[in-house]
Parts: sequence; structure tokens; C-alpha cells
Amino acid sequence: QVQLVESGGGLVQAGDSLRLSCAASGRTFSVYTMGWFRQAPGKEREFVAGIDWNSGTDYADSVKGRFTTSRDNAKSTMYLQMSSLKPEDTAVYYCAAGKGVAISSLRSYDYWGQGTQVTVSS
Repeated sequence: QVQLVESGGGLVQAGDSLRLSCAASGRTFSVYTMGWFRQAPGKEREFVAGIDWNSGTDYADSVKGRFTTSRDNAKSTMYLQMSSLKPEDTAVYYCAAGKGVAISSLRSYDYWGQGTQVTVSS
């Protein structure tokens, strides 16, 4: 069982930066594929970024070049550094953990956090 807690969300202006954190419980954090997803009102949950056990990464086209994900296995924490934020980035951001190999697939993830709200004003 893995418990995930996101933090770092907030209200920012377009063009600003923000860093999200996802703290995980458990001793086997390093073996999990970790992902960031987001869900805007009235829309389906979508993949944002992810990092596998070997630090391989994948990003949605909409955030490539603006967002960077990383992990610190010693701290059992994953990060999402977001820059050049746009109003369309507004959503609840969720972190997820799983043992699937497809970083961008929802089916790779078994555990989810409660989410943190990111709001980008124009």
C-alpha cells in the first residue's frame, strides 16, 4: 500500500512558476513508476508527466519544455516544476504511483493522491 500526498498548489499569474511535490509513504518508493495527472472542471483526467524507476521521463505535448518532473528516492518524493504557466494549465493536479511500464497510461497506476489545485490567472 502506498499513500500519496501532494502539496505546492496555489493561485499564480500567467507566466509564473510553481513546484508541486508528492510525498509517498512506504519503503519501496524507488520501484514505482510515478506520474502527474490533472483534471479541469468538466474534462477527463489527463496525463501531464511521469518518471519511471530508472528516471526515464515522459511528458504530454502540452507541457513539454515548460514542465519538468523529478524524483528523490531518499526522500520518497516526486516533484513537478512548472514554468511559463498558462491559464489552460488550471486544474487539480494528482500524483500517482504504480508498477506499470507505460508512464503516460492511467492503467499503469494503482495509487492516487487527493490532488492539489493549481489556478493560473490571465
